[in-house]
Amino acid sequence: MKLLTIVGSNASVSYNRLLLKYLQRHFADQADFELQEIRDLPLFNEDLLQAFPQDIKKLITKVETADGLIIATPEYDHSMTAALKSVLEWLSASYHTLRGKPVMIVGASYGAQGTVRAQMDLRHVLDSPGVDAYVLPGNEFMLPNCKTAFDSNQNLKEQKTIEFLEKCFHNFVKYVQLVNSTKEEAKTMPVAKNIRWDATYDVIVLGFGGAGATAARFAADAGANVLLVDSAPEGHEGGNTRYAGQLVGAGDDFDALKRYYQNLTAPFALDEELVNTYVEGMVNMRAYFRKYLGVEPFSVAHDWDHNKLDLSEMVHEFPEYPGNQAYDMLLVHDGLLDSALWKNLRQQVIARADRITVWFSSPGKHLIQAEKTKTVLGVQIERDHVLVNIQAKNGVVMAVGGFENNQQMVQDYLGAPRLTPLGSMYNKGDGIKMGLEAGADLWHMHNYESLGIYHGMCVSVPKGERGQLLLAPWKELFTGSIFVIGDDGTRYFNEAEANRHGHIYDHGTWRVPAANAHPYAIFDQSQLEIFKKMKKLPVANFYEMIIKGDSLAELAKLIKVDAAKLKQTRADFDHLVTIGYDFANHREIKTMQPFGEGPYYALPLTQTMLNTQGGPRHNSRCEVLDPWGKPVPHLYAAGELGGINTNQYQGGNNLAECLIFGKIAGENAARPKEISRSTPATKEDEVSLTNSSVSSLEDMSDVTQQEEHYVVGAHQYLGKSDAGMGNEVVVRVTYDAGKIEEIEILKQSESGDVGAKALQELPRTMIRENSYAVDSLSGASLSSSALKAAVKQAIDKAKKAEHTQIKTH
Repeated sequence: MKLLTIVGSNASVSYNRLLLKYLQRHFADQADFELQEIRDLPLFNEDLLQAFPQDIKKLITKVETADGLIIATPEYDHSMTAALKSVLEWLSASYHTLRGKPVMIVGASYGAQGTVRAQMDLRHVLDSPGVDAYVLPGNEFMLPNCKTAFDSNQNLKEQKTIEFLEKCFHNFVKYVQLVNSTKEEAKTMPVAKNIRWDATYDVIVLGFGGAGATAARFAADAGANVLLVDSAPEGHEGGNTRYAGQLVGAGDDFDALKRYYQNLTAPFALDEELVNTYVEGMVNMRAYFRKYLGVEPFSVAHDWDHNKLDLSEMVHEFPEYPGNQAYDMLLVHDGLLDSALWKNLRQQVIARADRITVWFSSPGKHLIQAEKTKTVLGVQIERDHVLVNIQAKNGVVMAVGGFENNQQMVQDYLGAPRLTPLGSMYNKGDGIKMGLEAGADLWHMHNYESLGIYHGMCVSVPKGERGQLLLAPWKELFTGSIFVIGDDGTRYFNEAEANRHGHIYDHGTWRVPAANAHPYAIFDQSQLEIFKKMKKLPVANFYEMIIKGDSLAELAKLIKVDAAKLKQTRADFDHLVTIGYDFANHREIKTMQPFGEGPYYALPLTQTMLNTQGGPRHNSRCEVLDPWGKPVPHLYAAGELGGINTNQYQGGNNLAECLIFGKIAGENAARPKEISRSTPATKEDEVSLTNSSVSSLEDMSDVTQQEEHYVVGAHQYLGKSDAGMGNEVVVRVTYDAGKIEEIEILKQSESGDVGAKALQELPRTMIRENSYAVDSLSGASLSSSALKAAVKQAIDKAKKAEHTQIKTH
């Protein structure tokens, strides 16, 4: 049993901390404990709910994975501390991490009443709507006169007190087991018998990414009333499509392109009808861009300027395979990695607001099936902290992406200890869970794609954070006295080989290498001097990240690898340079230099993950199939949830899949149909499908076409830009007599890591330099550009107003 204990005080000296530490020692044989301090956590701020602070994300993960919580609260002014209340608000404001979580409350107090009022207050908060924790009833452990309650070893003195604590803890263990076993039983899929529908739509689309937006748009065009939901808050929807390169696979020769795709898939096999549908869609992709996206396709193979960024090797990623020259990648304009395709797809949804209702922060939890026929009749969705049952008369499309942010699934299906996501932070395997509940078969669960430096890596980031994608060549990482080691301190690949979406050459094919938990780039002082000569490093905190050891033995100790192996790896590397051939990993000798004397350095790395490919198996009509190859009635899937790429990956394939199969899924889901093609409808099914109970939920869309209004005062001007990674950036600039006095960001949804940092730092720089034209923050060029464009627009308005005023006078 895993229990998280929370110190309810931010004081440096706390008897509640002592109490929890005693509890951990005393019951160490009954549970695994982790102590959580709150003193370094930021104060709750509703403005940050769009981009949770990293420390809060880590806390949320800890709470989610714990079997139960023990909270120790002091008492001040008849209540708990403000710091503890702030933590509870973080845990319930959006993620609702405490819902259904078993909680035990304890408390230590100087006085005789032993935190009785604080515990009552804490129970009241934990029981409130939106928090909904399960607090252990009838066991109130309160430690009065706590200054004298502990001995010199910080153990409780009084045997009666110890015995009562043991009784309370024993009851809590049983309570945790009971609650969690009940929750497991409740996870089974709801069935439609006597179900109450909170709202009814023709089609429900789960996931507002590239495939989901496409499915919703085409379902609406087919005449359906559509509900489109996403687990992410507004501005962070878009799945991996938002963060992708925006490159869409296309071609001009069906036979050649099919041959190329079959070579990429080999030696695995795919249904030929499915392959034909996919390849035909890519051959027709230029017409798709014109007809459905309203843009003239921009060809990477024919129109792209490779001098600004060489994409020639990415267009034909596997030139060894016949048919590769038939492949092309299309963009909606002459730009890359700028969310332009995603913004087009999002706008297609917004333009159909009369037929598409959008809910953000509303994850699908369970599919609702007919009890006998297993027809999918609707979805149980968490909306505003409440589970609601939404009926889908014609079909449900699952387009919720993969499981990049589900550590358990990454370990179970991919066999990797840890992979750092480069895209959405909201893809958590929900579609796989719901698919399994509905009886779906799974496929391609082993496959995923990477990108970045080396074989698909980035500089290490804390768990739960998005990795920094580095695409521009950084030859200093693989040229000179530098190599990469795995967990045992030895080299395991050719550091100079360009990866193909994380795949590198392996005995006649290309594979993603096995992920190491703690890989490092190892280099010497001369290589560090080369890094220092670079005008601008791609990683802003490079020098803060590197670990220094005066000797290899010292460095090995610091990075926790075997010193003898690290020394031997260096000796082997130097020897290979001497003999002029890297027979171990086939790196070109001209990129290798012998190591000099110490000191030595290590740069922590991590393997990245663009996306997983696995999920429910589907056919060419996007119908989800069960293990016997039969469709699960009224259930469809599209996009990276059960993607059809099963082996080697060519860039642009996934986005092409989103557009091709998103359209098919949406149109098929929209078709009016009987309960099931093959199974007669039961009376219960008929009642469920003719239920006309409709609530106001149907009219409550989170997306409208109405323009937002912002208040401006004297010398204040608004500026807007959609050039960032998120949605619109809106600023209010106070500008008087040619001087920027204040920059306020009124609206933004840039990423919560480096993008948010740019929006915090750049306004101060702009005010100091009295100009919007400041240097962009490294790693946040899009967010920086969006902010600069918005501020520029506001300043232009200010200058125009000042000029008009001068002319008037």
